Amino acid sequence: MALVKELLRARNLLLVVLIPLLLLPLPLLYPSSEASCAYVLIVTAVYWVSEAVPLGAAALVPAFLYPLFGVMKSSEVAAEYVKNTTLLLMGVICVAASVEKWNLHKRIALRMVMMAGAKPGMLLLCFMCCTTILSMWLSNTSTTAMVMPIVEAVLQELVVAEEEHEAIGTAGNTISEEREPIGLSEKHGQASLELIFINEDATTTDFSSLMHTKNMNGVHMIANPIGTVNPQNRGQHLPQTQILVLPSNPRDLDLSTKYQYQSRHDHMICKCLSLSISYAATIGGLTTIIGTSTSLIFLEYFNNHYPNAEVMNFGTWFLFSFPICLIMLVLTWFWMHWLFLGCNFKETCSLSKKKKTKREEMSERRIQEEYEKLGDTSYPEMVTGFFFILMTLLWFTREPGFVPGWSSFFEKKGYRTDATVSVFLGFLLFLIPAKKPCFGKKDKDGENSTDINSMEPIITWKDFQKTMPWEIVVLVGGGYALAAGCKTSGLSTWIGRQMLSLSSLPYWVVTLLACILVSMVTEFVSNPATITIFLPILCSLSETLHINPLYTLIPVTMCISFAVMLPVGNPPNAIVFNYGHCQIQDMVKAGLGVNLIGLVVVMVAINTWGISLFQLDTFPDWAMVSNVTGQS
Repeated sequence: MALVKELLRARNLLLVVLIPLLLLPLPLLYPSSEASCAYVLIVTAVYWVSEAVPLGAAALVPAFLYPLFGVMKSSEVAAEYVKNTTLLLMGVICVAASVEKWNLHKRIALRMVMMAGAKPGMLLLCFMCCTTILSMWLSNTSTTAMVMPIVEAVLQELVVAEEEHEAIGTAGNTISEEREPIGLSEKHGQASLELIFINEDATTTDFSSLMHTKNMNGVHMIANPIGTVNPQNRGQHLPQTQILVLPSNPRDLDLSTKYQYQSRHDHMICKCLSLSISYAATIGGLTTIIGTSTSLIFLEYFNNHYPNAEVMNFGTWFLFSFPICLIMLVLTWFWMHWLFLGCNFKETCSLSKKKKTKREEMSERRIQEEYEKLGDTSYPEMVTGFFFILMTLLWFTREPGFVPGWSSFFEKKGYRTDATVSVFLGFLLFLIPAKKPCFGKKDKDGENSTDINSMEPIITWKDFQKTMPWEIVVLVGGGYALAAGCKTSGLSTWIGRQMLSLSSLPYWVVTLLACILVSMVTEFVSNPATITIFLPILCSLSETLHINPLYTLIPVTMCISFAVMLPVGNPPNAIVFNYGHCQIQDMVKAGLGVNLIGLVVVMVAINTWGISLFQLDTFPDWAMVSNVTGQS
């Protein structure tokens, strides 16, 4: 028995050692480039799926196995690990770091919630909208971690107000001692949340270790899900530590004993708002090409595999995905409202200010207080907001398609990409001072002059490092290396030939089956690993069946993000689950509806405006060239 326990403890090490040894007969018995490439691909895929080693470490496997087996030269493999999207991501992270550092995201979220009021239906819609907008530009994980503490504070006020209201309305009656407000300790207003302060020099390893102790095993954080400690100082930034907000003792969560709600309606509101934040973050990430790591992996792979295809950029992706985002947001809101709050939309979504309950007044007051703590809009916030808008405009106008873009002003074509814009603007944030220049005038805010060094830039390299998801950079690079090996060795062509039996099916059925398959796989396997494994296979399938590759790649890329049914599906799910308002059965039930909504909307989109936008009804010349190259 003791031996079995020791083996279970060392199962990851055994898996790392045994898998390569067990698969070794494949390249030895079939000494060909295809077999060697398949060996590397299977070993890497097993490491990713089993999570026996960190995702980033597993992505380094092609870097040494490809040269050892003679699939690719070491210099060729190394070149695959840093691509154009790496620079695009670095530029975007610079802006995202500035947004987080100066609390611009919190100002936007609170302002939108103030506009909606405290009616449950409108509050739900407003939180979903602001989460979606933030998630378009920040990672889904960071967005969820930023918004959830605000949601939790509002939920606390809702329940406390209800308790006080019932205490007044039932004066003289005994209230059961068992009924305690959600998320509150014995003292009202004290949140049952654990604020974990991490030194700003803490490494990713330290953070991962901490997350493991908080029962988040198996969840790989795409970006540090942190907010910042920013005292009330008129929006000025002080040296800070990182902060993670989690429920205390999440591993001991037992909803039957830990949380007692004033009513079933209160419990349903808490479930609905919490889960909706995770779903809205996923929807927002679909909208922009930089919103998720899966779309970035798709973009770089597509541009490398089809270098002559000048059809996919920030603008075309946004034109296709933005209607999907709007439709999914509305349908998901209806679904969540119906599932948890019922069908009484008139009562929960009323905008009338004449009849406000005690709980609604207290919630609005709490939100107003949080917003006032931010003070006036600071100079760094204004600069960040300007760069944010400018970057988006430059992306859209680079090559809009229907009119010449600003890139046409240059003599040489094809030299400038979306990465050029993001890196340039990100670089400027390291130069612009965080303190507003006085130009010889005396600073009116003399009391805050010591808060910021006069020469301190809006972001520092340390700010950038804390936000930059280096593990994803290496993971994406490993995916590019695998794809390059599949193409060079001819493995992708061989896989495509094995799928000729699918040629009898309608094209839309092939795409639908692929979407359903990846939607199931991604519930248990990380999104980046899933898309990295499936991209080469789907490209070969499309070329073999003479389907426009975008007809299968775009829907599959989007459906991979719909890992919303389990806490381990993606980090936002885990963050929401750790707040303790919902159980796994709630996530499965709600997530299944969101999954079906996403699948239907994406399939409708690709077969309607997607066809006209990308000319999906024809097999393009750029795909033919790639197919010929792969077979030669």
